[in-house]
Amino acid sequence: MFETLRNALKVKDIRKKLLFTLFILIITRLGSQLPIPGIDSARISEYLNSLLGDSFNLLNSFTGGSFESMSVFALNVTPYITSSIIIQLLTIAIPALEEMHRDGEDGRKKINNITRFVTLALAVLESAGLAIGFGRQGLLSDFSPLIVIEMVVCLTAGAVFVMWLGEQITDKGVGNGISIILLINIVSRIPGDLYSLYQQFIEGKQIGGIVIAVAVILVIIIGTFVLTILLNDAERRIPVQYSKKLQGRKQIGGQGSVLPVKVNTASVIPIIFSSSLLQFPLVIQQLVGANPDGIPGFIFACLNQANWCDPEHPERSVGLVVYLLLTVLFAYFYTSITFNPLEIANNMKKQGGFIPGIRPGKPTVDYLNSILNYIIFVGAIGLCIIAVIPIFFNGVFGANVSFGGTSLIIIAGVVLETIKQIESQMLVRHYTGFLSD
Repeated sequence: MFETLRNALKVKDIRKKLLFTLFILIITRLGSQLPIPGIDSARISEYLNSLLGDSFNLLNSFTGGSFESMSVFALNVTPYITSSIIIQLLTIAIPALEEMHRDGEDGRKKINNITRFVTLALAVLESAGLAIGFGRQGLLSDFSPLIVIEMVVCLTAGAVFVMWLGEQITDKGVGNGISIILLINIVSRIPGDLYSLYQQFIEGKQIGGIVIAVAVILVIIIGTFVLTILLNDAERRIPVQYSKKLQGRKQIGGQGSVLPVKVNTASVIPIIFSSSLLQFPLVIQQLVGANPDGIPGFIFACLNQANWCDPEHPERSVGLVVYLLLTVLFAYFYTSITFNPLEIANNMKKQGGFIPGIRPGKPTVDYLNSILNYIIFVGAIGLCIIAVIPIFFNGVFGANVSFGGTSLIIIAGVVLETIKQIESQMLVRHYTGFLSD
């Protein structure tokens, strides 16, 4: 990775793109520190920390801590990510969107425009909900329509501006802009989390305890990251053979290829879905100020990730079981709408390809479905293991950190994908220079 970056910095065009990307990321981090005018950000931050605890670690990680401080960029990339997922799901349900998806570059531009409008609508709804909720809790200096409108405008403008910055990185920088911004947001929280671990398990301890604590922390972090990379890169390669065709006096085709199917077919989408689904009732509860007792109170306690794996209240870990089951179900659901074995089998048949030992048509579809079901299960189990590791240590040892399995998967995926894009740009430049000579 470092060798690729060093070589990339030697190329003028790529160096300009890297510097432009760095400049945009600096703007993003500066905007995450800007407070909303007329809003007591410190008071809101104190309220969120005391009332919500670490149940919003994922959201804080995605926004780089700007949600916790309720800055101008408090919503950050979350409306865009949500709208992208919604549009991707609707592409399967709405024929018009599916047709756009198949139209190539023109269709992709139309879908991007729709995603932008959905992002704007979500940003308005989310910011209005936050403003009204904080106002009812007495956290605004003056709960008036003017203050609510001001907060809605600032949060919406911040979300739209972050979306625009991400698109600028995609067009003029390196990598996918939204993914890069999401990466830097997550990474910006890691130093604070490491310092929190230092204060909790190392500071003031005896030398023996320090050595053991450091060793355990390093093993957990490095082991989780290695497992994340292995899960992200693992794939099942299905052999495909193409039949020979006679064109003129020459025979073409007859070459073998592979159909790569990633083990983690749905990436972090299942975790985001299941986390959002479980946290939504908590958000409503906190905004309306409800404190239910009895069975409803127990249910809300089970939904709170901060209560999972707690030795004093093991019954609350029922929420963790529900969380893992939802993750597996969403892995199957999301893969079923993004990976179509029937379409792949038809395209393979049109191109004269077949899987050795499997007849074209329905047998190929059945074979791909059987392979896919097995792969999805393996990938979902790996995803659950990575997600549970930080939850377990948080519940048992109180190691409260914002980065977890979801964050590590995003970091590994974005870094590896960006490095591949840099390498491909260097390769294209090499061939272009060779041809021009």
